[in-house]
Amino acid sequence: MEEKLKITSSSAYARLYAMRFQGILWIAAAVLGLDRLSKTWILRHFQLGESRRVTSFFYLTYVQNTGTAFGLFQGNNKALLLLALVILGTLLYGARGLSERGGFWGAVGVALVLGGAVGNLIDRIHYGQVIDFLDFRVWPVFNIADSAITVGACAIAIGLWRLKE
Repeated sequence: MEEKLKITSSSAYARLYAMRFQGILWIAAAVLGLDRLSKTWILRHFQLGESRRVTSFFYLTYVQNTGTAFGLFQGNNKALLLLALVILGTLLYGARGLSERGGFWGAVGVALVLGGAVGNLIDRIHYGQVIDFLDFRVWPVFNIADSAITVGACAIAIGLWRLKE
């Protein structure tokens, strides 16, 4: 009787994880889709370096980034491509643990980081650099994938922090 309860509990847990994993994939796909659509739109409607004012503090500015966040390590696309693949593999390997230990926030964070990482990875493979266009004029120009990675990392941290409490 006790063993049967364990199996039922285990299969319920497996179903719950399968639903969570599907949710992670859907969110990651949505982030990737928004990232690709926005970059395609920028490429079709802007010239490299062109900037258009949207509000008093926000511009759309098309730039190409061959480096990392904040324009660091410019011109190292091959090394950054390899590093991105290693990080993506590590994230995929640890996704289950992060989403389980981090609960809801961990799962959402993994999904956001995954979608953003794949979006920027596609840019590096296809264009040899990352397409950036969101410009608030107070820090370097960035894109939707960068935003998803940053928000996702914060969500993972919140999930793991809440676990400690």
